[in-house]
Amino acid sequence: MATQSVNNENTAFAVAEVAFVDGTPTKTFRGPAILAANPPRDELPAVPPSGARYGVLAFLGTLTFILYLDRVCISQAVIPIERELNLSGSQMGWVLGAFTVAYGLFEVPTGRWGDRFGSRGVLTRIVLWWSAFTMLTGAASGLAMLVVVRFLFGAGEAGAYPNAARVVTRWFPVEARARAQGFVIGAAQLGGTLAPPVAEYLISLVGWRWSFAVFGVLGIMWSALFYAWFRDDPAQHPAVNEAERVLIGAHHRAAPAAEQHPPIPWRLVLTSGNVWLLGIIQTCCAFVAYMFMSWYPTYLQQARGVSSAESSWLSALALGGGAAGCLFGGMVNDWLVRITGSPRFSYRLYGVCCLAVAAAAMLASVACDSARLATVCCAAAYFAILSGQAAWWPTISEISGPHVGAMFGLMNSLGVPGAFASSALLGAFADYMGRLGYIGRGQWDPAFYVYAAALGVAAVCWLGVDADRSIA
Repeated sequence: MATQSVNNENTAFAVAEVAFVDGTPTKTFRGPAILAANPPRDELPAVPPSGARYGVLAFLGTLTFILYLDRVCISQAVIPIERELNLSGSQMGWVLGAFTVAYGLFEVPTGRWGDRFGSRGVLTRIVLWWSAFTMLTGAASGLAMLVVVRFLFGAGEAGAYPNAARVVTRWFPVEARARAQGFVIGAAQLGGTLAPPVAEYLISLVGWRWSFAVFGVLGIMWSALFYAWFRDDPAQHPAVNEAERVLIGAHHRAAPAAEQHPPIPWRLVLTSGNVWLLGIIQTCCAFVAYMFMSWYPTYLQQARGVSSAESSWLSALALGGGAAGCLFGGMVNDWLVRITGSPRFSYRLYGVCCLAVAAAAMLASVACDSARLATVCCAAAYFAILSGQAAWWPTISEISGPHVGAMFGLMNSLGVPGAFASSALLGAFADYMGRLGYIGRGQWDPAFYVYAAALGVAAVCWLGVDADRSIA
């Protein structure tokens, strides 16, 4: 067989493969233009994909990194804020809970905005919004202002994950989405991991008020760079070549054109067992996760007797377990899908195992007298929880059809009751136990049994999730 290059209006830099059949030369043309017209699903163009999707992934990773950096930094500032503004643990709980209420209320609208208008403009606007209210947190003069500012901060952050999920769905083939989504939530947890020690350093350097101003600047910088570089449609991005278009598009499930925006089938959504089971799983996981993000440094200082500086590093260790779990879970889920050929079976199996392990690790942490060993157990629990999230994300992508942004927002917002309960009520619970005469660990440790039970409930719920059953 001989190979020659040709170039005309019909072949567009195609390569002609010449084979002799019964002595007759026969040419078969292959090239970007021909493949674009009729791309085979199991064969990609000879030119390697350009890899612009990894630039998108880098932007999403830095987005969620800043998201959690701004969200979690307040956990290290709880005690200085309480002292300066004369707030009780119960009052501070309402401040932390205001964020989760707004976060839940605005997830569906901001996810739907991304579906209708594109994630480029929506993400730019919401990052600017939440960055402004991060900075305004440092200007709070009392309880009322602090509650309002944190509520509006939560309204801004609500759109980040739904639109990130939508971007991953549009820019990555199905067999690579779990890894991509694992990276995105792993970057978020890395931001949460670094938030306590970085916040501790900034608070000691410039005070808690100015530390929020520093954190807010990062989102403003991200917004300018993202808007200039990103495009909602991969085909319109100048850095995407034909091979990458085929790689991304050839593996997508059929979906309506972006401009059609079909209405959400709310009757099917609200009667879907998948939706409610995934929502229960999320509220149980959020119940535990927000303890780590909002109260764990305070728990370490007041229950375990460690210093503020040591609590920041131990909190980072616990949250770091979640970051590692996201990356690990994404790789394992993609591997399971490849070897089983069944997303339904793979996601279900992995979700059950992860949350059962997390429940056991939470119970083990209470049995440890050493604060450091207890934190290692908590890090293992958070590793398993976030590893399981790498199955939760792609399951939503599988069942949502063209409504990924809105459906992710809905199911993530169903986690708000758990997030609010952990943020708003744990401080009140510790105050109540203190009034009963319990001090130190007696004020806090009973809550860990409730956290373990919630994870057990979530593990059971995974048994009923079916990633093959779409709402579309």
